[in-house]
Amino acid sequence: MASDPLDREALCGISSMAMRHFFDDVAESYEQRSGRRVVVEAVGGVDAARRVQAGEPFDFVVLAAEAIDALGAAGRVDPQTRTDLAHSPIAIAVKAGAPIPNIADERAVRDAVLHACRVGCSTGPSGSHLARLFERWGIEDATATRVVRAPPGVPVGTLIAHGDVEIGFQQLGELMHLPGIDVIGLLPSEIQSITVFSAAICSASNRVAATKAFFSFLVSSPEADAAKRRHGMEPATGTPRRIATAS
Repeated sequence: MASDPLDREALCGISSMAMRHFFDDVAESYEQRSGRRVVVEAVGGVDAARRVQAGEPFDFVVLAAEAIDALGAAGRVDPQTRTDLAHSPIAIAVKAGAPIPNIADERAVRDAVLHACRVGCSTGPSGSHLARLFERWGIEDATATRVVRAPPGVPVGTLIAHGDVEIGFQQLGELMHLPGIDVIGLLPSEIQSITVFSAAICSASNRVAATKAFFSFLVSSPEADAAKRRHGMEPATGTPRRIATAS
């Protein structure tokens, strides 16, 4: 009996930029282990969700869990295949060599924001969390003209490195590899928000079994767990523990 040619095709996925370095890291390991190539396109989370919603032929998508649930409700992914992959914290960065503000607690972070001429944040989960914090602190009007949102797919760290903002907030994994910035720490625990990044199989996929096998590798292999930690995340098993910043 002839083998199904689909068995030899690469798995194709799309993810938010937060998982870009992780997939760059693990794709080769998985190909060596399984013989199957995996190609993951990393774009802004808003764009990734829009493209899956439009029915582009991806085998899987990786986004914040809330976005995966929305795609499931819309019938664009199989909600039964949602697989939580990683816990990701929000970090704070400034331009390399710039004075480091106090970020020891909630009050200190609020003061650092108020003293900055420009504040960078994303259009993703970290940016939404910052907007809620500013509202809670009663400073949304004071910061309205000073907040700069990086376009989807553009790291906040790029704005920092170019001098467009003095301080920026984004997922640690999106900041820690960028040149020209210093990651000065995580949001303090009392105002931290841990994003769960999840995968799901797209309704357009005809490689369901192969995609499930890849998901199993992502959640159970030592290689994948090590890669998550290298890129500022923790495996999505149990309660997230404190995640240290990389030097």
